[in-house]
Formats: sequence, C-alpha cells, structure tokens
Amino acid sequence: MAESKPGADALLARRALALLDLTDLGDQASEAGTLQLCARAVAAPQAVAAVCIWPQFVSLARRTLGSSAVRVATVVNFPAGGTNVGRISGDTTEAIGDGADEIDLVMPYKAFLQGDAEVAADMIAEIKAICGSKLLKVILETGAYPDIASIRAASDLAIHAGADFIKTSTGKIAPSATPEAARVMLEAIKASHQPVGLKPSGGIRTLADTGVYLALADEIMGPSWANPRTFRFGASGLHQVLVDVIGGQKGAESGDGVY
Repeated sequence: MAESKPGADALLARRALALLDLTDLGDQASEAGTLQLCARAVAAPQAVAAVCIWPQFVSLARRTLGSSAVRVATVVNFPAGGTNVGRISGDTTEAIGDGADEIDLVMPYKAFLQGDAEVAADMIAEIKAICGSKLLKVILETGAYPDIASIRAASDLAIHAGADFIKTSTGKIAPSATPEAARVMLEAIKASHQPVGLKPSGGIRTLADTGVYLALADEIMGPSWANPRTFRFGASGLHQVLVDVIGGQKGAESGDGVY
C-alpha cells in the first residue's frame, strides 16, 4: 500500500531536521537566546546537526551542549565578505579556541566578482589551514552574482582552495538560497570528485522548500549522499515547521527571517 502523504511528510521532515543548522545570527542575539537555541537543538523529536551562532556565544553554546552530538558552528567575515585575511584568521583561531566545531566563512565575493580571484582563494586556503579537521563552510553569497556561470566559477574556486562545504548565502541579502544556485553548486561538487558538502541557507521556510533541495541532491549526487557530513540547511524558523509536521500538525511557513 502506498504511504499516506502525512506519513511521507513526516519522513521528509525528520530527514530535514537531522540536516538542520539551527541558526541565530540576528541583531538581537543574546546569551539567553543562545541557551534557548541550544535547548531546542537537542529537544524531541530529534536533535539537529548543529547550532550556528555569533562568535561571542560559541563558548556558552559549547558548555551548554556538552557531550551532545550537536555541533557548534559560527561565522567569520560575516556578512560583508571583506578581504582582511589577518583579521579573519585571528577570528577563526579564537572561535576554534572557544570550542567551535565548524566555521562558516564568507568568501570575499565582491573582490572575486571584481576579478580578484586570488584573494578569495588565499583566504579560503588560510582559514582551512587554521581549521584543520574542523569543517570549513564557504559562503559564496550567490544572490550577489550576475549569472549561473559566475556561481559555478566561485564554487570551483572554493572547492579547489579547501572548502569542506559550499554554502549559498548569508541570508542578509536577497535573493538568498535558490534551487538554480544549489543545482550548479552540486554540479561543481560532483565534477570535483572531492568530499565536499552543500549548505543551502536563507529563505528556506517550508517543508516543501526542503523537499526541493533534497530532491536536487538526490538527483545529482545520489539518494544516499545527503547526510550531516555532506548536506545542511541553514535556517532558524524552519525548526518549528519541521517539528510541527513530525507531530502531525500542518507545517505553516516560517515567518522568522533570521538566518
């Protein structure tokens, strides 16, 4: 017998929830909010992959999550994507010292789009050297690119320079994640033959949104490829939508725009 749609929705929601970087990068982020975020990250019906927070809250999140499997991610060069490699290197070293498991680095995309690919490649390589075995997710900020070809070029550069993940967006400019950008990024990953992941981030608010991106991953990379080591969603309000679906409630669109 074919599975009912509610059952299929719940399975999709569980799959997406396990891949979620539960995020608070809003201007009003606080210690109290970080504690609440960590509590949600490990709550029923299942834990998320990671929390993604401002650097000043990393040590608090690390202490709060303790031995939980939920990872602590933070952002550097965020959201502007500047070119000061020395400052970004210092920020990365400090974040890792505070207990970050993962670094989400905004590539200097404005410089890249102006023709300075070298500064982008050098920054990614240097930050990856600092990260060592820690995951480095490189944010391309795809909404700023003029065409798909430039997104592909940035994807290829980031992968070659040492990114463990390529990520669509900061969520601070429009458009954020799009299926078109995700497709070309997945194609770049496949062509590289490297163990690189994808993180669509920003504007992902519904169960249907998650289904679109996971279907792309399944189509291009294969149905067993997307797992927390290779695929993440960056979102905040999506968490409650997925929890509601798993609990048998209709998943309304998230109104939370903080990514």
